[in-house]
Parts: sequence; C-alpha cells; structure tokens
Amino acid sequence: MKNNKSNNDCSGLISKNILISGRRTSVRLEPEMWQSLKEIADREKATIHDLCTLVYLCKRESSTLTAAIRVFLMLYYKTASTEEGHEAAGHGDIMRMKSRIRSRKQKASNDLIVANG
Repeated sequence: MKNNKSNNDCSGLISKNILISGRRTSVRLEPEMWQSLKEIADREKATIHDLCTLVYLCKRESSTLTAAIRVFLMLYYKTASTEEGHEAAGHGDIMRMKSRIRSRKQKASNDLIVANG
C-alpha cells in the first residue's frame, strides 16, 4: 500500500492505494482508521486489500467505499465488544475517560519537550 499524504494536507486524512479484486483504487481515511484496518487484517490473517474487497462486495450500491469501510470498522468492533471489555476499558465512567485523555496529552507534551530539548 502506498501512502500518498502530502505535507500540506491539513485534513488529517491519508490517501492510500488499495486493490479491490485486483484493481487499484485510492482511499482517504483517518490514520486511526488505517491502523484499525491493519489490526483487523492481522487478526483475521488477511490483507487490508482482502478486507477492502470484502467491504466493496458487501456495500450498498449507494454508498462510497470509504463510507462502507468506516461502517465495517464500527460494526467489527461493535460485534467484538462485550460488557467485560467495556468495564476493563473504563467505559461508563466519564471521569476516568477524561483522566486517560489528560494523561495521553501530558505524555505527548512531555515527549515534544524532550524531542525539542
């Protein structure tokens, strides 16, 4: 898969070329979506191309491939979620979620300070 993100692209979307049934097409998704596709492909012992072909074959005719991929990701994780998983992740506790976000932002800020040291 080729990454075609330009340095002046402020949208946060990354374009990559994928193969759908052997035909090349370009898809623009958020980095987190690409990471999720990779993780699912690894878990399912498939390639991102295989997953995207499956999505393409199952998508509604009126839907774009990009939208269908996003729906696939949401449904995949929704199907995989359980009450035990929600509890372990701290879902249902907004204060815990806020604390995790603050911790991540603080770590990113500290990493930036060290890098620019």
